[in-house]
Amino acid sequence: MRVIAGELKGQQLVAPRGWKVRPTSERVREAVFSSLGGRVEGATVLDLYCGTGALAIEALSRGAARATLVDRDTRPALGNVERLGLRDRAELVRADAEAWLAANDRPDGGRYDLVFVDAPYKLADLVARQLDTHLSGVLAPGGRAVVESGARRPLAIASLERLRQRRYGAADVSIYALEDE
Repeated sequence: MRVIAGELKGQQLVAPRGWKVRPTSERVREAVFSSLGGRVEGATVLDLYCGTGALAIEALSRGAARATLVDRDTRPALGNVERLGLRDRAELVRADAEAWLAANDRPDGGRYDLVFVDAPYKLADLVARQLDTHLSGVLAPGGRAVVESGARRPLAIASLERLRQRRYGAADVSIYALEDE
């Protein structure tokens, strides 16, 4: 697994053996970032259920200003962030993503231009309810939420407007925006 484009193009991303992470494939990352186009440059990024950090790292490589990576276990992402010299642009938060979202969904809370969600596929129903309640509170006006889920049980976020939905093998990827845009 490697970074596809940008300043870190070709750098390897490590997914520790035996850890319960399912990194977003290079094919899916390429499709997602092609869809996002110029939205990545200078963006603030939130990577929920970050795992190895592949999505946030790809965004940083392509010019995102900073990224917040949230997961119950940030060690896989930490290794990649440190090895690639991204510590000054990446904040790692060791927390349950749903609890972190609920705590940060406030009028004075930070807003993100890009939010990546790649939760464990088996938690789709539970995650969908939490995201539906809180995701619009952390998404900046004009921002995009990219949600990857299992193609058999795709996540749907009713509080946001789905702009695009594509299937890549076992993965379903939807891009959302705030409804009032």
